[in-house]
Amino acid sequence: MQEEEKFLETYSMDDYPRPSVTADIVVFKLRSKKSDNFRKDSHSVLSLLLIRRGGHPYKDCWALPGGFLSPGETIEDCALREVEEETSVVPASLMSIGMFSEPGRDPRGWIISNAFVSVIGNTEETQRSGDDAADAQWFDVSFEQNETGEYLLRLSHDDVVLSAELYEEKSRFGITAFVIRDSGGLAFDHAAIIARALTALRNGVKDFEFIFDFLPEKFTLTELQNVQEAVMNISVLSANFRRKVSGLVTETDEYTEGAGHRPAKLYKRK
Repeated sequence: MQEEEKFLETYSMDDYPRPSVTADIVVFKLRSKKSDNFRKDSHSVLSLLLIRRGGHPYKDCWALPGGFLSPGETIEDCALREVEEETSVVPASLMSIGMFSEPGRDPRGWIISNAFVSVIGNTEETQRSGDDAADAQWFDVSFEQNETGEYLLRLSHDDVVLSAELYEEKSRFGITAFVIRDSGGLAFDHAAIIARALTALRNGVKDFEFIFDFLPEKFTLTELQNVQEAVMNISVLSANFRRKVSGLVTETDEYTEGAGHRPAKLYKRK
């Protein structure tokens, strides 16, 4: 013990190069969108929370909320603090999707980012820009693979459209890494972070692992199906979906309320 104390007395962190550490947060939610066909009900679309940077580097570019780790806080605490400071949105929980440490990923220097994904439930979450963010908005998400194997990430809000092109570098232990061919106007390597988050989210929703995080405690089976269809950008036969999910939910004695629609049975997660 005395030898260790003596070692620590003379040890200096300044003897070794050290990176700065940041957290970047990928926050998703489902947004109800009116159908162009008046005969059809509104449908759900997947949306992503982005901020417009108020300072350099990448001034005025859209980016994920995030920032630098402060002394005395965990990286998870940093992520929650930064997303609230920059957008006023408060995620209930975070899931780590890995570290991004590619040399040169940040023009300011050696900066390693820890990325997290969060899902905001089916609520009217109001975003408001703050701290060093000039704006904060929800962008509708499209993420598809074309016939050449390239991935196309499209984010849209009103007349703002960001279109990034990526290709898959590797997939190990359930985590897919992407290389950016064209950032589409997104700052830093955030297109690759978003692509990894979407892949992880789709895998979880496909296996019904994260699907309930989009919903309130009580929900209809149609609402549950809308989540899977919106996140994965697919159409699912109702009969097949209900058969797959039957072992994961339990009926309640309650029904939906509201004019214009036939009351639907409400369910809970088992």
